[in-house]
Amino acid sequence: MDVDPADAAAVERARAALERVAERLAAAGARDEALAEHVEPKPVLGIRRRPTMRSLGRAWRLGALLVTRDGAVWQTGISTRVAEPGRPQFHAASVEQRRAYRAAALQGGFPLGETVNHAIAPIPIDAPLIGGDGALVVRGGEALVRWGTDAPVPLERYLDDLADLLLHPPEGAGG
Repeated sequence: MDVDPADAAAVERARAALERVAERLAAAGARDEALAEHVEPKPVLGIRRRPTMRSLGRAWRLGALLVTRDGAVWQTGISTRVAEPGRPQFHAASVEQRRAYRAAALQGGFPLGETVNHAIAPIPIDAPLIGGDGALVVRGGEALVRWGTDAPVPLERYLDDLADLLLHPPEGAGG
């Protein structure tokens, strides 16, 4: 497949923008979050073992994207705040699923209060971005981010805006 030079240049600009925002956030000591893989261990001698979460590193949450220190990017998935999971109460399935995720995060050694992102997907910064359908795409020579149902926005503006919010949250936003 022939790649439009403008699209190829947009991929390179996206890579550079992600690296710049990672450098900016690292230099400012911005709060990052854990990345993890939810693991269902295989039974041993027929005995089922508890699910756990395996660390995949750390990243800054910038809306639909999770950006690591080296500028790699992941698409967000499920975010779990580590807390004591409590006992099953047979509530709604979604309540029990969140309880199970908290238990898996504790089992994985994540500290109480930590935010753990799982069910995440790496986004390769290369040719598949061109005309793709994920959160980060390249179209018409421009890298764009889709978040929710909003129209795609230019990546560099998106990163700048969300990095500013992370570094300077509005009063009363907590943190």
